[in-house]
Amino acid sequence: MKNKPTTEQASNYNNLEKMSTLELLSNINNEDKTVPYAVEKTLPSIERLVDAIYTKMKNGGRLFYIGAGTSGRLGVLDASECPPTFGVPDNWVIGLIAGGDFALRKAVENAEDNTTLAWEDLQNYNISDKDVLVGIAASGTTPYVIGGLETAKKNGIITGCIVCNTNSPVAKVADLPIEIVVGPEFVTGSTRMKSGTAQKLVLNMITTSVMIKLGRVKDNKMVHMQLSNAKLVNRGVLMLMDELHIDQELAASLLNQYKSVKNALDNYKI
Repeated sequence: MKNKPTTEQASNYNNLEKMSTLELLSNINNEDKTVPYAVEKTLPSIERLVDAIYTKMKNGGRLFYIGAGTSGRLGVLDASECPPTFGVPDNWVIGLIAGGDFALRKAVENAEDNTTLAWEDLQNYNISDKDVLVGIAASGTTPYVIGGLETAKKNGIITGCIVCNTNSPVAKVADLPIEIVVGPEFVTGSTRMKSGTAQKLVLNMITTSVMIKLGRVKDNKMVHMQLSNAKLVNRGVLMLMDELHIDQELAASLLNQYKSVKNALDNYKI
């Protein structure tokens, strides 16, 4: 069917169950190789959304993600990685999934079909026009996301989206849509594959770029990262050794004293 959304179109591969393991892996890999090129075509759209988020966040605003299923899980994942990576408070980037945290592991019946639930979820965080709301939906048709974006717009909140079909209802609602068309999935309709990969790449780009612009990275290093385990403490020590040209013992002492690489760099006197 010509009118069938790209994410629902039949796979370019037939008789998958007859393929050898290597054939399966090679064909999946070949499909995955096309994803970064599809993302590249959307860079101007990503740029517009990043700049809008940065403008709001530098003035005290927050970034919210809403989604269902794989899309919702990817938003929650990206949000949850910002505090340890960039040393920001938990409420700077907030990911919400239809059905709540339980839905991170198991599907919650009818949650994604509820058009008012997203806005209800957002009320727990007092979302306002200081913030930005991004809807994530591979199909671009998720009622949970559409309803949340529509109500947010009515309340003067800037909205964006990440979808994998053109001319979708979600993209039509969003102020700053990102449409990454990756083509039919290897397993027909399985948007956890290429579509999910594309969404993850874009989410990485959005928060990483915004955090760099907000000064949460120095040179190319995570100087604000939370020192939550031995690996990260060791990484912090190495950063200080490299940046300050000091030995390991002094670097470890500074990190222990100032509790972050950034604080140690700011306070160390030669």
